Amino acid sequence: MIRIEFSQSEIDRLHRGRFDHSDKHIRIKMEVLYLKSQSLPHGKICQLMRMSKTTLTNYLNEYIENGLDNLSGRNGYRPVSELKSHIEQIKQDFEAQPPQTVNEAGSRIEKLTGIKRKPTQIRNLLKSMGMRILKVGTIPAKANPEKQKQFKENELEPCLENAKKGKRAVFFVDAAHFVHKAFLGFVWCFQRLFIKAPSGRKRFNVLGALNAVTHQMITVTNDSYINALSVCELLEKIARQVTEVPITLVLDNAKYQKCDIVKTCAEKLGIQLLYLPSYSPNLNLIERFWKFIKKQSLYSKYYETFTHFKNAITHCISENFLTSKMSELNSLLVLNFQTFEKV
Repeated sequence: MIRIEFSQSEIDRLHRGRFDHSDKHIRIKMEVLYLKSQSLPHGKICQLMRMSKTTLTNYLNEYIENGLDNLSGRNGYRPVSELKSHIEQIKQDFEAQPPQTVNEAGSRIEKLTGIKRKPTQIRNLLKSMGMRILKVGTIPAKANPEKQKQFKENELEPCLENAKKGKRAVFFVDAAHFVHKAFLGFVWCFQRLFIKAPSGRKRFNVLGALNAVTHQMITVTNDSYINALSVCELLEKIARQVTEVPITLVLDNAKYQKCDIVKTCAEKLGIQLLYLPSYSPNLNLIERFWKFIKKQSLYSKYYETFTHFKNAITHCISENFLTSKMSELNSLLVLNFQTFEKV
């Protein structure tokens, strides 16, 4: 039997620490020591704490050797993985060609190192290296990062700075073509869910202009198609609503937006048209807005009729709905733009 004399102050500290200490392992040790301070026999302590006599003895010896202030959070042998010395080699291989599954990662690690591990161990290794399973994104193959950088620094950012100061209204313009079909999304569920897929191919077209600062949305909608006349209609709506400051529209190079009819209309209304470099959806803020609308109104939802489908989208782009979601939009629509050279 190991005999230990505890002072009253130590007993008080043990009593508090077994409940309050931030490290759960030290809380357990303090509980053991507190029971010991109450003169309980070792067999009873082991029974209450559900531990072996060897573990109890190790805890008591640690206290005798190091004192109460130097209890460690963890004891015992902690094996070092054989893969530790191969981490850099594995990282380089996976950076060059990321694995699609844990099983694939395990197979490739075995080929690289000759060491075989179970899927759970491989998954933990991948996480420890900072890897996560993420959906692969796409970038336009013909995008020109240098032109995008020059446009962003020399044209887009000066306009946005003036907009932040209230000297100019900047709108990002684009059309979304919502097809009446099934939009599949992720949901928390107990088993895989299925939604009905409408068989129609009707489209609800929304030509939108998103204010870069206020996130006000001005739209023109129809069930047929968007053309130059639709763009002119949008320009006129914007001009009627914004009269105090100059207006700049940032838009892509779609033919119906870059034709002479639209340019003439914009000149007549005093609106500057700022065309993005080709293949630059990453510089168009409204692209994030369309993803938000799809998530809110379409993903994992079934609309029996095209009218219901259209009404759901119309509700989501309405002023009242967007006002209720303004905190989310302000977080989503920050004026930071991804550049492809960083991908």
